[in-house]
Amino acid sequence: MRQAVIACGPLPNPVTTLTHEFPGDHEVPTHTHPEHQLIYACRGVMTVWTDEGIWVVPPQRAVWIPAKTPHRITMAGPVSMRTLYVKPRLVRLSRNCCVVNVSPLLRELILHACRFPALRRRVKAEAHLIDTIIDQLEILETSPLHLINPNDPRAARIADALSADPADPRPLAEVCRRAGASKRTIERLFQSETHMSLGVWRQQLRLLRSLRLLAAGEPITRVALESGYSTPSAFIAMFRKALGTTPRRYFEHRRIDLPPL
Repeated sequence: MRQAVIACGPLPNPVTTLTHEFPGDHEVPTHTHPEHQLIYACRGVMTVWTDEGIWVVPPQRAVWIPAKTPHRITMAGPVSMRTLYVKPRLVRLSRNCCVVNVSPLLRELILHACRFPALRRRVKAEAHLIDTIIDQLEILETSPLHLINPNDPRAARIADALSADPADPRPLAEVCRRAGASKRTIERLFQSETHMSLGVWRQQLRLLRSLRLLAAGEPITRVALESGYSTPSAFIAMFRKALGTTPRRYFEHRRIDLPPL
């Protein structure tokens, strides 16, 4: 997040929509909005990067980005994105970014809303749609598909080293030692700043890496190796434990036919 931040101007309506088809490997540069933003992935996997962490958005999930949060977005494979920009006064949700589960009802509301460039209070049908969307936003369930960055320089060095090579097979004690800190100290810092142990943080890093590779169409064997697992079966076992199903079924279950806009 060291690049210049583009500040987008305010939007005039309570809810504004954006529909876009992105090619693989596309990047939206760092920017901010005065509105809250719900970025929904119909197809493909997006990664949202902020100063605080990384938020991976697989199919049929969304990421909530509070107003004025600098963020950039990268695409893993082609992405069908649907976005709602919501005036801050309309809804009180988390002040932090979070990946959220999208219910079937909210999915249909997002897709329907995106048929209009914006929703206005003075149009009765659109006002009803705004209220229903807000009701659904206020009961969103979060999904643990994020990675918080530690701020302490010692912990940040470890995070950078692990992020540079998620498949690094070295024991964590050795990674810490080479970065000039004891594993005990780093464990304490990670628990305090990310609310995860160092081992869980590394496993989450590998899971998020695997989601991006899978979305780009990489074969399971390569995904397993590049995510730090010696065999596909070990990787699949981790994936099933984290997300409740196998990688193949996870993505097949979330392939949907989008209605014409």
